[in-house]
Amino acid sequence: MPITLKDAKRMIEAAKVKADELGVPMVIAVVDGGGNLMAQERQDDALIVSIELSRDKAYSAVAVKADTATIGDLAQPGAPLFGLGRANGGRIITFGGGLPIAEDGTIIGGIGVSGGSVEEDVACATAGLNAL
Repeated sequence: MPITLKDAKRMIEAAKVKADELGVPMVIAVVDGGGNLMAQERQDDALIVSIELSRDKAYSAVAVKADTATIGDLAQPGAPLFGLGRANGGRIITFGGGLPIAEDGTIIGGIGVSGGSVEEDVACATAGLNAL
């Protein structure tokens, strides 16, 4: 079943709750299985750069079918996918904060969060994913 707008909004709300707990304003984006934006929200005072980064983290998770932290590990010098971060016009993000959304082993979307440290972004993305 594809990701719905209702699903996307529920995930964003859960990620925002975690961001508020952490005290870090975030931008949260959810994309469908084709990497197309379903919903995005920027909390007050979140970094402007995080608008594009959150969307690209969600896109990367779908495009590569992996979380962006794993993509980062695989894209380091000497690793099998070195240089992947330059793919798709530089849209592939190689640090944490993007997670694929899977149903029965099929990627149906992605969530991307940006605005804090990598660990904070991952925590918020995970909270959003767990809301499904």
